[in-house]
Formats: sequence, structure tokens, C-alpha cells
Amino acid sequence: MATAAALGVAVAMSGCSTNEASLTMPVSGTFDYQLGGTYDSLPSSVGPSSSVDDPIDIVVRDAGAAPLTGAYSVCYVNGFQTQPDEATLWRDHDDLLLHDADGELVVDPDWPDEHILDPSTADRRSEILDIIGPVIDGCASSGFDAVEIDNLDTADRFPDIDRTGALDLAAEYVDRAHAQGLSIAQKNAAELAETAHSQLSFDFAVTEECVAFDECDRFTSVYGDRVLAIEYPDTLVEAGLDFADACTVPDRPPLMILRDRDLVAAGDPGYRFDTC
Repeated sequence: MATAAALGVAVAMSGCSTNEASLTMPVSGTFDYQLGGTYDSLPSSVGPSSSVDDPIDIVVRDAGAAPLTGAYSVCYVNGFQTQPDEATLWRDHDDLLLHDADGELVVDPDWPDEHILDPSTADRRSEILDIIGPVIDGCASSGFDAVEIDNLDTADRFPDIDRTGALDLAAEYVDRAHAQGLSIAQKNAAELAETAHSQLSFDFAVTEECVAFDECDRFTSVYGDRVLAIEYPDTLVEAGLDFADACTVPDRPPLMILRDRDLVAAGDPGYRFDTC
């Protein structure tokens, strides 16, 4: 857990009030996670009905995409690592990236084309916000309703990241989103759910693989039904489960779906979608 000093800074920056916009997030309907390709409705072969394409009520899309008209649209922003297509941008800000003991840039082993942001000092956090803040602003101007900041567990996955600095940066993202009238989602990091909501003022959560990792209740106990949950076939298999099993978990979020790992668009090879 964060130190008292870290939480004190975070509270001072974010306050304790919850963004009123979060109250508008639907807690029922059809949810989809569309980071690898966008589409405006679910094909009839995978949607809840079987004869017509099904509308989508809640969707997460990349910040570079347009929100879905008529849906509660969440804007994905990578706030703790670099995006693969932004290598040139971040090479000009090498001092804001995490380096190893040999001075080499640290990469995410799961996403080897992504580097890790280093929020260890106030100056670095300010410069990071100078880059990421306008992306959050752009989500608002594009018409999104909320922001998902990926990924709050970076400080746990990379021990050289300063936990205090990471939480302080998260608090600044919350402030920036709320100032733009956007709700903001905690991404993963189940162990930080209580802190993220009550101390940092995150409004809802987006969680991947909470059934596979047996941690759904850590989100629902804090955020109630305001949790968007995605499971992937490979990790369910590793946990000895299938999606039908996942749907029977008592504390699983109501808005839980199965997606293919690459989150490709409907109609593309490998596309998977299911809902409880």
C-alpha cells in the first residue's frame, strides 16, 4: 500500500469529492472493449440477440478513435507507459523514461514496444502531464464521457518505479479528467482499489482477467457495479476455467465480457466476443 505521505499528497491534489459525471455511467446494457479496431454494433452471431446486429451501450476506444454515438464512450489513454506509435515523440523526452542500472531504457516484457514512464520527481510528473494532459483534454473535446488511464499497477510490475510518484501522477490525471468534465477509471491494480477510489477519487474501474486472477471482489466491493471487466480465453484456460464458469463467479462484475487477446475488430480473423 502507499505510504501516508503519498496519500497525503494525493488527497491534497485530488480532494475527496467524486466527479458527478460518474453517476451517469450505465451499470447495465452491452459493453465492449475496442482497442484493436472499432465497430458500431455487435454482429448478430455474437450479440445477445440472434437475428439483428446488437447496439453497444458502453464502449472503450483508443484516444485516437472517435466515440460511439449514443453509447457511454470511454477514452483509453496510456498514462504510465508509452504507446507503440509514439516512439519518436518520447525519444525527445528520454529523461522521462525509466532506465535500468546500465542506463538502458526499460521495456515492458509483455509489450516490448512500450517504454515505462518515470514519475519519480515533481518535475518529471509535470513534464509527463504536459504530454499526456492534452490527450485527456482531447478525449473531452472529441465527445468522450470518461477516460481509462492505463495502467495503475506499473509501480508493482517495475520495482524501480517510485510508488509515491506513481500515485501522485495518478492523482494529477484524476484532476485533469475531472476538470474536463470526464469520469476516470482505475485500470487493474486490485490491491489499490480502495486507495484509488477513496483517496485518489477514481470514479469507476476497468479490470482485465479479474476472474482468472480471483480478484473481482476487490473491485466490486469498492466500486459496486461500476466495473467494466474483460476476460481473455488464454488466461481463463490457464486458470482451468471457461467463460461460462466465469459468469457464475458470485462477485463478478455485471458488465463482464470475453474478448480476444488482440481486441481485433468484428469480422477480423481471431475475433471473439461473449457476454454473460
